[in-house]
Amino acid sequence: MNTTTQELGLAQLSLLGSSPAALVYLAADTGFDFVGARVRQVTEEEKPYNLQPGSPLLAKTLKAVKDTGVRVHDIEFILLDGANQREAWLQMLDAGQALEARTLTVAASDGNLQRLTENLGLMTEDAQGFGIVPTLEVISYQSVNTLELAGELAQASGCRIVADTLHLSRIQASPAQLAAQARHVAMLQLCDAPAQRPDTREGLVLESRSERMVPGQGAVQLAEFVAALPAGTPLSVETPSDSTVARIGARRWAEELKAGAEQVLARARTLRTAAV
Repeated sequence: MNTTTQELGLAQLSLLGSSPAALVYLAADTGFDFVGARVRQVTEEEKPYNLQPGSPLLAKTLKAVKDTGVRVHDIEFILLDGANQREAWLQMLDAGQALEARTLTVAASDGNLQRLTENLGLMTEDAQGFGIVPTLEVISYQSVNTLELAGELAQASGCRIVADTLHLSRIQASPAQLAAQARHVAMLQLCDAPAQRPDTREGLVLESRSERMVPGQGAVQLAEFVAALPAGTPLSVETPSDSTVARIGARRWAEELKAGAEQVLARARTLRTAAV
């Protein structure tokens, strides 16, 4: 497992071509504490993973969890667009409960804040019965694209926030702004990026989904963001790079992500110590 006291996870998006069961074994082999599992297909191009109760893949994933002790912390991903999506999130919650997940990642493209607040509240109420908390992700190219708005929605609906260092950098959020929302933040996702922000929405989407950098190898204030949150906040390395995985393979990529994250955590510990 990892050498820090802060739990460190491997997000499904980092290795989207690896099934959740394979991801658990890979995470165990490379020293991660938990994984995220994609229980709902996000794009038509990606491979769907059926983790509904009774599915063969759920059984394989649960066996992997039992074999390794690496748990499934979070499930993903649903984009609230204003339509009636309750059936979809209830199916996700069924899978999440079977996996003993703690959070469900949600984003929003719905610009109607009253409707969005109501849907988040309904989802949060539904999720309580499954032992899961919805976490609203701030995404630079979606309708919830500031920490302040995410905090207001969390306060109003009862959900929490998942913060992603790529998106924080692309909206020019500061560690101080993240610290101001710390009570709402359930998890921080780690990756790095160049200083230059893509200048189109299409560029932001491409970077987010398939071309991020190993933690510590870019220009994002990663250690400062980590240190802005309580030391017990779970950290998930969400760092997809399709081109790199194709070149070096899943195992090597996971090892590089783990090594980079450990260096970031070491710097964050130094910052916390200096602040005392």
